[in-house]
Amino acid sequence: MISSKKALKQLKELEILGKKMRLAADGWDNDWQTLIAIILSARTRDETTIKVCKKIFSKYPNPEKFSKLSLYSIKKLIYSVNFFNNKSKNIFLCTKKILNEYSGKVPEKFEELTKLPGVGRKTANVFLAEKGKQNIGVDTHVTYISNYLDWANSKKQNEIEKSLKRLFPKNKHKDLNWILVQFGKTHTSKKLKNEILDKIKKIN
Repeated sequence: MISSKKALKQLKELEILGKKMRLAADGWDNDWQTLIAIILSARTRDETTIKVCKKIFSKYPNPEKFSKLSLYSIKKLIYSVNFFNNKSKNIFLCTKKILNEYSGKVPEKFEELTKLPGVGRKTANVFLAEKGKQNIGVDTHVTYISNYLDWANSKKQNEIEKSLKRLFPKNKHKDLNWILVQFGKTHTSKKLKNEILDKIKKIN
């Protein structure tokens, strides 16, 4: 594995080369909205997720109002996101559980978050990072770039997390997902992206 000093230089370059853009987890009015947006964003473009969430939250801004919807109504609201059938069920059950077990407040412990329907390791970590915690959300962008730059050598989320936590100082952990996703979304051509990453790899 490369040195932390080199990895930090590479991360800074990735940040410079990625366009600043709103991602699905950003800019919502409350924690419930943030969590629902992250759940819906899986395998779906951030732009699509944000558009759908704006439509939902303009009418149903909190779990209390959203919980009164039927599953069919939720499907109609989110049909443009990928896997909308499963996600409809997940956000319906997730909201019910938050209301019934947490008095409408999203828990802020990783172990409790991952017990919510539709909330896996990545979703929980992205949510906590958005809350300012030093968690690392590992998605396809993070997996690809981390392995390409020799920051990690695994396809497993928890193994990549461990490698990144060893490599980067704690105060950088919550920013990793945002920097790498913005870079990945800026450079969508795999060929051109790899050419840029090859140059970044040579940074000492």
